[in-house]
Amino acid sequence: MAMQVDFSRNHFELFGLPIQFDLDSPALERTYRALQSQVHPDRFANLSQAEQRASMQWSTRINEAYQTLRSPLKRAQYVLQLQGIDALAEQNTSMPGDFLMQQIEWREAIQTARHTADAAALQSLEDELNHGARTLRDGLTRQLDTEHDYPRAAEAVRKLKFMDKLVEEIHDAFEALDS
Repeated sequence: MAMQVDFSRNHFELFGLPIQFDLDSPALERTYRALQSQVHPDRFANLSQAEQRASMQWSTRINEAYQTLRSPLKRAQYVLQLQGIDALAEQNTSMPGDFLMQQIEWREAIQTARHTADAAALQSLEDELNHGARTLRDGLTRQLDTEHDYPRAAEAVRKLKFMDKLVEEIHDAFEALDS
């Protein structure tokens, strides 16, 4: 049951999917389960150390690829990476002024809601951020798959990353209220 580990294939190739942001999620899930059933380390427990190691490497590679492709933010980053663009590189931090101002307003609103234990305000902020994130993800489909506007897509990824962090802060605030 020798296994050739070919790490040169990108995540999309590994799952037999086209390189694009808009993803066939059911196909990703089906392929993930099928691949994992083929390479799961338990299937190689009675084989040589080399075959067990190869199985573990494949299983790890499949899990990494799956986690990247199932997350819209990570998937967008990966599509850009395949185009040679690191959207979250330290030197790649430019943001429009209106978004920077919005960031400040969101942070202040979260801090105020947390300080006053206002769960309704936190929920409203989370809803607003989730709506904004959906809009950005819809835009990424156009920017990456249709227009190939990678600079705008990279900016959208940076915005999404920030919004995800704010949603995490809101979840932390909810937990603090529950304590």
